[in-house]
Formats: sequence, structure tokens, C-alpha cells
Amino acid sequence: MPSPPGLPSGLPPGSTTEQPSRRRFLGLSAALTGAVALPGLLSACGGRTASASEPLQFWNFYAPAPSEDPALLARAGWMHDTVDRWNAENEQQIELVYAPVLGSEKLATAFSAGEGPDIFLISPGDIARYLNGNVLAELTPHMTREAVDDFFADNMATRMIGDKVYALPMEIEPLALYYSRPAFEQAGLSEGDLPATWDDLLAVSDRLIAAGQGGLVFPTAQDYYQNFVWYPWMWQGGGEVVTDGGRRSGFDSDGAVGALRLWKESIELGLAPRVPPASNDIVTSFSEGYASIWQSGIWSIQDFERRAPDFDYGVVPLPVPDGGEAATVLGGWAFAANAMGRNPDEAARFCAWALGSTDDDGVARVADWCIDAKRDISPRRSSLEYGSQAGGYDSEHMRLFRDEIFPSGRGEPRYPPVIYKAVSDAIQSCQLAGGDPEDQAATAAQAIDAYLTTYEGVNLA
Repeated sequence: MPSPPGLPSGLPPGSTTEQPSRRRFLGLSAALTGAVALPGLLSACGGRTASASEPLQFWNFYAPAPSEDPALLARAGWMHDTVDRWNAENEQQIELVYAPVLGSEKLATAFSAGEGPDIFLISPGDIARYLNGNVLAELTPHMTREAVDDFFADNMATRMIGDKVYALPMEIEPLALYYSRPAFEQAGLSEGDLPATWDDLLAVSDRLIAAGQGGLVFPTAQDYYQNFVWYPWMWQGGGEVVTDGGRRSGFDSDGAVGALRLWKESIELGLAPRVPPASNDIVTSFSEGYASIWQSGIWSIQDFERRAPDFDYGVVPLPVPDGGEAATVLGGWAFAANAMGRNPDEAARFCAWALGSTDDDGVARVADWCIDAKRDISPRRSSLEYGSQAGGYDSEHMRLFRDEIFPSGRGEPRYPPVIYKAVSDAIQSCQLAGGDPEDQAATAAQAIDAYLTTYEGVNLA
């Protein structure tokens, strides 16, 4: 996945500036206002070739490891093992390049200058512009139909155009609510009080605060991560950002209005802070009593294991509105190959081999990333089964994510910057500036519809 959101800079607590995060990447990518492509970009990237003696560069934010943190070393170790195995068996060599610019405008600048990586990591929230710019090499020719079908379809859809694959997910990271059991006990709340509905969520948060405990935390910074976290609340009420096959906005709807109102009321009622506590650090916030309920992803399991292994916390699926349906969003990063790189065919073959091999080693490799190097849901059925048999989902929280939360998930959308910004502005206005949810939903819908009248690119539905 995504690297876990942590401090406002996007850094997990306790790490240095070398370790980027999902929040940082998705926030920076908001600055990109067009499809990375653009004719100039393509001409700049073309014409280069690589020999086996000149390794292809794989830009990533895991290896070489930027620090001695055990979690970072485990992830870096997996990356090194994967590349070393490839290099031992193939003439075209690959080298790992630590690149904290992934997901930012600096990556687009590198592509425009003809200096983009041969292989890189990409998130769903950033992929539309690269697809529309024809920057991504097709991976399908290097995959069997069995391999393509092994990936969970809904999560895979944002990396495809029709039946063609352009990026392969290395993980799935669903969202849920984390809660502090000590805070609940101090407030006289039991497991029976865990919120199942939106009304429950607000009422329980109110009781926690009245008892002197921390409240509820939603992200408040305007960036791609905030949109990512907000989408499930809209989906639960039947709302959509785009509809009719991606040809018009569906944002002016009860589902979107309800989700905007929920986030607005959480702050207006004093149940959620305008600025997340402890520099947006869930582990410190729970440990110090600054917060009691926090929306986060499966990655936070490893944060607690690493930094507060004895802290007693729980996880529940996201509450739903009256008459709504359970929903979460499935994040996660993917391998992609530069179609205009020095050896696109071998770069694409590496991506397909690393994450899409159907032999025992290939299945185990993906599982090991998700249960050893990290704590994620595997993007492949075979690897999820392998990881389950290996005990990777035996713990209370990993089992809950696999069995109850993941099945209600939808793949993270791939909206271009204009659509992202329309939704983001609506969230920000309602959450922090007193905006009216109905008015803001209508305004965003108008902006989205205006954009879609001239949009030409990948399907956004």
C-alpha cells in the first residue's frame, strides 16, 4: 500500500524525513493539474534504450532502506530479495532507487525531462493522468489469463483499460475505525456500545468526550488522502462522484450530502478536532489519551505492533447511515512500467513476474509482502489463501480486516485532478468553513459536469 499516514509531513511517527507516506504522496499529487502526459512528455521520454549492462531503474520508497527501523528494513529486504532473484535469472538487470518523489509533481517533472524511471510505484488516485498520457506499458502480454483472474477484480479495475492491465497491485489496504479500549472503559462504555451507525458514532464520541477522553478523528488536511478516506461514507448512502458510465456527475445526491454533513457535524458538535492530535499520529494519540476513535487503514496494525505492542485497541467496520450499506475503500500501491523507458518490454515483464507469477514462488512472494514485510490484504486470491494458511491472518485485527472489512471494499477511484479538487473543496468547505452540504454538493457536481463535457480519457466510473 500506501505507506501509512503519520505526521503532517506524511512521516510515520519516529521516522526521519527519508520515509515518505501515503498522506504525503497523495497530498503532493494534488498539485499536478493535468495528465502527466502531454505530447512533450512523451517525446522527451522516447528514444532511450538500455543494455543488460545498464540496469533499469526501479524507483520506490522502500529500498535501499532509509533508516534502521525494523519495519522499514523488512520492507526493503523484500524489495532487495525480489530484484536480486530477477537479476540472478535475467540478462536485463534492475537496480533499486530510493525515490521519495513518487506521487508528487517531481515525478511528472522527471517524466517531462525524459528522466522518468523505467519501473515505479503508483497509486490508484494518481493513475488516470498516466493512463491518459500513454505513459504506462501494458503488462497483459506477460501475464496468463489465470494470473489476471487471480487478482481481486474490483481492486484491479482501476489499473486496467478494458481487459488490458497497466499496473499490478502489491497490496490492498482497507479502511476501518480503530478505537481505544482503555478510553472506552474510562467512559463506562463496553463492546456493546461500539458504533454500528452514524448516529451511534456521534453519540459514542460525545460520551467519550463528556467522560474526559479524546474524541473522534477524521483527516482535515486538503489532499488526496482526505478524499480517499471520505469516499466510503458517501458510498454507504448510495452516492457516487461520477455516474452513467463516467459521463456525468452523481455528486449532487443524498449519499454525498449525508457524508458531507456527517463530517461537518463531527467538528461543529465538538466531537472531532479541526487539527488531528499529536501531529496526526494515531499511536501517540491513543497512548496519551488525545483520541479514542480514529479512521485509518490496515497499515496501522503494524504501527501499533512496532511502537506500542501492549496497547489494547480494537477495530470495527465503518458505521453506516440508517438504510445504508457497509462500504470501505481499498487502497494500495502498484508496480508500473514506463512505456517510454529504455526497455519497456523487460520493465513490463519484471512487473508481471514480480507480482503476477502463478508458480509457488510467485504466490509466496506476494503473500510475504502482505503478512511479513507489512500488514495488508493480499491483492491475489492465491496469495491471500497462502498467507492465511501461514498464519498471517490469525490475529484478532488481521482476521477482522480479511473476513469482515475487506469484503465490503471498493477499489480506490482514479479521478483526474479537476474532479479530485471539486470533491475536496466540498469536503473542506463543509468540514472547516461552515459550508452547507447541499450547496457544496451541487457546486461540486456542476464543476464535475463541466469538466466531463470535454473529458477524453479512461473510464472514470
